[in-house]
Amino acid sequence: MRIGQTSFVYFLSNIVVSVTGFLATLYFARALGAGTLGVYFLILALVSWLKLAGEMGVGGALSKRISEGSDSEKYLVTGALVICVLSILLLVGISLFRTQITGYVGHPGAPFILALLVLVELLNGYTTAVLKGQRLVQYIAGVSTTRTVIRVVLQVAAVYLGYELLSLVGGLFAGTLIASLLGLTIVYRSLEKHPSLDDWSYRHVESLLSYAKYSWLGGIRSRSFNWVDVVVLGLFVPSNLIGIYTIAWNIASFLNVFGASIRTSMFPEISKRAAEDDAEQIRTLVSDTLAFGGLILIPGLVGGVLIGDRLLRIYGSEFVQGTAVLGLLILSVHIYDYQMQFTNALNAIDRPDLSFRVNAVFIGGNAALNLVLVSQYGWIGAAVATVCSAVVGLIGAAYYLRQQIDFAIPIGEILRQWAAAACMGVVVSGILRADSVFGIFPRNDVSVVVIAGTGAAVYFVVLYAISTRFRTVVRNNSPVDLPV
Repeated sequence: MRIGQTSFVYFLSNIVVSVTGFLATLYFARALGAGTLGVYFLILALVSWLKLAGEMGVGGALSKRISEGSDSEKYLVTGALVICVLSILLLVGISLFRTQITGYVGHPGAPFILALLVLVELLNGYTTAVLKGQRLVQYIAGVSTTRTVIRVVLQVAAVYLGYELLSLVGGLFAGTLIASLLGLTIVYRSLEKHPSLDDWSYRHVESLLSYAKYSWLGGIRSRSFNWVDVVVLGLFVPSNLIGIYTIAWNIASFLNVFGASIRTSMFPEISKRAAEDDAEQIRTLVSDTLAFGGLILIPGLVGGVLIGDRLLRIYGSEFVQGTAVLGLLILSVHIYDYQMQFTNALNAIDRPDLSFRVNAVFIGGNAALNLVLVSQYGWIGAAVATVCSAVVGLIGAAYYLRQQIDFAIPIGEILRQWAAAACMGVVVSGILRADSVFGIFPRNDVSVVVIAGTGAAVYFVVLYAISTRFRTVVRNNSPVDLPV
């Protein structure tokens, strides 16, 4: 399967996952309110950090070593054993600090919930890392879709029956467990030689840890960007504001689906070319990631600024107060996506030490800025801190990658995307003005669907007309002939 098709398959699956999650979260917001969602999101934040502690970068190391094509079976077994040992240590830590965890979350069953969720998340992370290393990205998409569908069905049913927070946690656990087992089945069937416990060795442990000692900070980088603001907000603001903030964050993250798809598809390809010392192809792949990383985020930023209040109103009137936060978070995701494209390439060419430096600065800056700005300005401070730390990380990542690869930044292609987004913005602004004068939309949710759909159509039609590169990629990966 070609890279463009792989990225698109992964993207479509993530769209299904994201839309399903969006609709489910919309239902939960209306049925449970911002307060219960705030507690749930605090639990997810802790699970995310604890999963990182239980993995210690081994997942990223597994993807890298398996993608290199040698001793795959041995790395499968060795990686699983290392994660098992770390999981046991993590469970001991949760038991020791159960009183503090209960006090922070505000739920008596929090330690037990965390232990269960962390274990299934570690299993899911191992499965995903192996599939990524085996260049089976399209199956990652299927596993992720299965996880979301099962989670949402169970959560919605349980919320309807009145179980509230327990329904959200139970659905997440069941969906993650079933999807992980499905992923392991795919891994097992794809192997030419089935591994056994005898396949592990100290040499492979050392190889994994030599990479993981740098890549684990990349995991902290991801958690820092996604969850450190939520954790800090838990110290300073009530749970209802945390719920509104995280809803805005989920909307912003939805726009990063395509960029994440490109990164996931490109990593094993760049890693393979690096092992073959094919510098020219690496430069081409890096340029492609930058050319299309902002394909969805750029119009998303323009659209989020114009109709952000209407989008948040779908969740309920109390969520509209997060409009300014939403705009800032979309901006931060846009900047962060380019940073991730650079560090993804650094990891793929086996320079996790340089990613380590970038991540260290990003994480330290993000944590410090959140503590200072949240304590002074509340949730607006959290959003501003996220934007500033993303800018710093982007500059550092671009600097280090430029030292390794003489790649070209596709400025012309990025400007064409902004030009198409500007045309979209003009059309959307016109529709909004007409609605304010004539009241053409009877319902707010109808207006969001129509305006967003019209804006997306305008953006892609204009971009297809003005961008030869975009037009070529679409035609090369389309199952039908499209007009030139």
